[in-house]
Amino acid sequence: MNEETMQKLQEYINQYSTLFVQWLGRLLETLAVLLGTWGVPEPYRQPGALALLFVAVSLLVGLFIALLLKLKRGRGVRPSEPPVEPSAPEEVCEEEAEVPLEKAPEEEAKPAAVPEVPVPSLFERMRSGLSKTQSALVGRIDTLLKGSRAVDDDLLEELEEILITADFGMQTTQELIQAIEARFARGTEASPEAVRDALQEEIRNRLKLQASPLDLEKAVPYVIMVVGVNGVGKTTTIGKIARQLVDQGKNVILGAGDTFRAAAADQLAVWGERSGVEVIRNVEGADPAAVAFDAAKAAVARKADVLILDTAGRLHTKVNLMEEMKKIRRVLAREIPGAPHETLLVLDATTGQNALIQARLFKEAVEVTGIALTKLDGTAKGGMVVAIGADLQLPVRYVGIGEGVEDLRPFDPDLFVEALFQRD
Repeated sequence: MNEETMQKLQEYINQYSTLFVQWLGRLLETLAVLLGTWGVPEPYRQPGALALLFVAVSLLVGLFIALLLKLKRGRGVRPSEPPVEPSAPEEVCEEEAEVPLEKAPEEEAKPAAVPEVPVPSLFERMRSGLSKTQSALVGRIDTLLKGSRAVDDDLLEELEEILITADFGMQTTQELIQAIEARFARGTEASPEAVRDALQEEIRNRLKLQASPLDLEKAVPYVIMVVGVNGVGKTTTIGKIARQLVDQGKNVILGAGDTFRAAAADQLAVWGERSGVEVIRNVEGADPAAVAFDAAKAAVARKADVLILDTAGRLHTKVNLMEEMKKIRRVLAREIPGAPHETLLVLDATTGQNALIQARLFKEAVEVTGIALTKLDGTAKGGMVVAIGADLQLPVRYVGIGEGVEDLRPFDPDLFVEALFQRD
């Protein structure tokens, strides 16, 4: 290569190097501007742009290396197989020549049958969801009553401790202990089954007094206002109820009234899309009462069967925030006579007695008419179902015993008690 060629080559290198540096500078400048739109402060935009460029180049190099390795494996030489010597035609016996090439239909291989996975029944799902409560409550009661034992102060005291530990609440626990004491004379021996059956019957009787399903035919549209603090599964509960109502043929509209929690409306919109229902929403930070107004108007105009309104997960100790809930109720009542027809309070069973405190304060502030108790499958505090119904005289509408849509169940006291006390 002569000197003139080398000089031209050097000029080309310098020219394209300059163009590459200019292009790289523009690219970094564009990335910095993009980071600025994402809210990155000015001092960190240039280093951030360099970091993004480095990551992109590293990914491209990694993909290139992976592609080369894949091509190399694809071109690998397969191990040679020993040649098969063909048999001479004259060596084939006559009997072998007469064997048919096709198998008889009855000899053809049949595809293996795929075993059917049994679908768990509602009772099995309920029992599985209450397994922790069953172990903490019924399991300890069975251990306490093992063998015949006199109904005395010691037994009643231990039974009281078990019930309180399972979050039956002090009032409900004392009522149950008094009922057991009234059934069995002090000092007399009682079989474990007799005491167990008596306790089971007393719990069922108390639950039946508070069991009451939603009467969706009471009004059209039937308005459900859902309240509760953050983290109890309020929005998820709304989505599951909507899905179940749609499966029943109901025309449902959702109102995204939680305008204060980030992405709350987006979460509800996802549930709306899954269930095929319309979601009425507004910008983040908007007045929840305005959302309630728009949702009520839409429900009437579209002749919806049910309107479910989400609300902000506000702390129940804030008086001014409770006043906001009352404002939403007034707006709904002005647009739809009698609305809200149901004020459903969602509680997290794992919070124990704190859930009972929330229920009392919400009932005083916004006239709660029903309870949805979630996360029963993740706690040993299933006694909350009995405590809330008995202490507050509020019907338990739904219980959550799992993650699936079908695991939010309308509360059935007979099924609940049977699943709780069922032995293996």
